[in-house]
Amino acid sequence: MKISACIIGLNEEQNITACLESLKGVVDEIVYVDSHSTDKTVAIVKKFTKKVYFRKFDNYVAQKNFAAQKATHDWVLNLDCDERLSPELRESILQLKQSSPDKVGYKFNRLTWYIYRFIRHSGWYPDDKVRLYNRRECSWQGDEVHEIIEVPPEKTGKLKGDLLHYSFHSIDDHLKTIRNYSEMAAQAMYARGRKVSLFGVFARAAWVIIRKFFFEFSFLDGSAGIIITYYSAVATYTKYIKLYVLHKQANLNHADRPQGRSA
Repeated sequence: MKISACIIGLNEEQNITACLESLKGVVDEIVYVDSHSTDKTVAIVKKFTKKVYFRKFDNYVAQKNFAAQKATHDWVLNLDCDERLSPELRESILQLKQSSPDKVGYKFNRLTWYIYRFIRHSGWYPDDKVRLYNRRECSWQGDEVHEIIEVPPEKTGKLKGDLLHYSFHSIDDHLKTIRNYSEMAAQAMYARGRKVSLFGVFARAAWVIIRKFFFEFSFLDGSAGIIITYYSAVATYTKYIKLYVLHKQANLNHADRPQGRSA
């Protein structure tokens, strides 16, 4: 069993080295698709692989499937630039490579680093996802924001070890992600015909706080969990208020259209 690591990125010079270093000795090739970075990302990646491709970003599903198409091997390990394999996960993958896999996809837990600590509650852990899969049997699916490898449960295995996710190093990082994802999510919901009332915007944000604190035990992550609770509510509010505004603007544009003359 040979594995191609497939990674997409844009201006990831601060993260990409650690990501690629964690793949050494585990994968048989690295495929990297860049969305025309303006920093040193590509130069760094070229130290690890010659398989570097460029593609204008449109959405995550298309970008990740494009990367998988460029792979030499059927088995694909997908990582984001801010992720890396833990020692235990490395060992699990190496053991799998020595066997004959009876599944078409394998998931593993993702452990996220938030500002100053790993988060083990707050709805962020175990956050298991299929990231190792046979590209002949399955592919990335979803919308502009939420991409997923859909594999039937009976064809899905689980490996021991965590995928370490170094997502947010500062509050500014979190706010930047909220801005980017909320815009894409609002546009995706609008395209599907989703609507929301102003009351619904606030109700959804309030429910996030209740869910995080009382059902996902965010307080067990200390002050980091409280910060996550607040900004999760902000993310939900921002996403839905943008959707609300999109419909208001569409209604205004429709009202401003000149009416046809009657006979």
